[in-house]
Amino acid sequence: MNQQSFSKPFYIFFLVLPYGISIGFITVTLPFVLTNKGFSVAEVAGIVSLGLSANIWRFFWGPMADLTLSLKKWYWIGVTACVSTLILLCFIPFKIQNITLITGVVFLSQVAATFVVLPVGGIMAKRIEENKKGSAGGWYQAGNLGGMGLGGGAGLWLTTHYNVGAAGIVLGLGSLLCALFVIFIKDVYSEKNENIFVSLNVMLKDVVSMLRIPIVIFVMLLFCMPIGTGAASNLWSSIAADWKADADTVALVTGILSGIISAIGCVIGGFFADKFGNWWAYLGAGFLCALITILMALLPYHPMTYIAGVLAYAFVLGLINAAFTSLALYATGKKAAATKYSLLSSIANIPVVYMTAFDGWAHDLKGSKYMLVTEALAAVVFIALSIVVLKKMSQRNLVPAGIE
Repeated sequence: MNQQSFSKPFYIFFLVLPYGISIGFITVTLPFVLTNKGFSVAEVAGIVSLGLSANIWRFFWGPMADLTLSLKKWYWIGVTACVSTLILLCFIPFKIQNITLITGVVFLSQVAATFVVLPVGGIMAKRIEENKKGSAGGWYQAGNLGGMGLGGGAGLWLTTHYNVGAAGIVLGLGSLLCALFVIFIKDVYSEKNENIFVSLNVMLKDVVSMLRIPIVIFVMLLFCMPIGTGAASNLWSSIAADWKADADTVALVTGILSGIISAIGCVIGGFFADKFGNWWAYLGAGFLCALITILMALLPYHPMTYIAGVLAYAFVLGLINAAFTSLALYATGKKAAATKYSLLSSIANIPVVYMTAFDGWAHDLKGSKYMLVTEALAAVVFIALSIVVLKKMSQRNLVPAGIE
């Protein structure tokens, strides 16, 4: 491949922003609006968790992006659908009788969002030089977190100062402007001599090969556990009133500031993963997240508690995110890495979905503090269990230094 075929890594930042904006809107702006319209936290959690569940299934429709249209065409399809469903959502009357319609559009918006990042993954593989893929990965994460900050923080500010329709239009236009950076990237076309059945057959063989390695099975189970899921972050705007935090504070803290703090956490988390190892980085960050969650529950309801707690939580989520990436790359090995990594990413979204729903149920049962304590205790129990299992596997030499 000649030098002109490669693209600059920082383009990836802009390409991923529409994905982050969409997630930020449904996890920050929408919950705040719905709870102020009379929806319970449990109902909001159900809507958000179902929307986020789209990320669990993206592994299964991934071959569509590889084997049919070109990646740039799929990217534009994803962005167009993402923007359209975001704007549509903003103009649905937020009434309890419309909960089924709202939930359906939220789910569709997140399916559309997956079609934004699926082709970006292919673009990174084919249009970024090998010695710059680490940099591209960093820009990818920055776009994801930065987009969530915009979709959540800017979306909430626009909603409270103008209206939710204005927020949807501005965020939609912003997403389209970011997507224009795809013009600077040379297109990647599908493999003409392959078909979907061949791809699915290869995919099945890759999954079967993973299931033959005990430590990979353990990693998959670990990713299914309620450790460092960040579920509470999907409901911060819904429960902010308990800490007497006003709308502007919520918009700033859960939006832009959380995005910046999480990005810093990602960088530091990557260093810790290299320094102390994948396992301790992941489980250690999960324990730190549980500790911060319990401290927030024990401290009195006050705006400063909310600000400090949310930002500390965002920081450790950055640590966990980096540790997850390192551990997932360890488990994928060197063969068919893209397919395996996609599968592990899908699996890792399972606890995010069920813990978001669980947090909503726990809140409506006994309040915010009970919600935070139960989330933290669940993490601590499974962290302890994981350490015991990992120690036994290590004694039996079932934890290889690397996986082929």
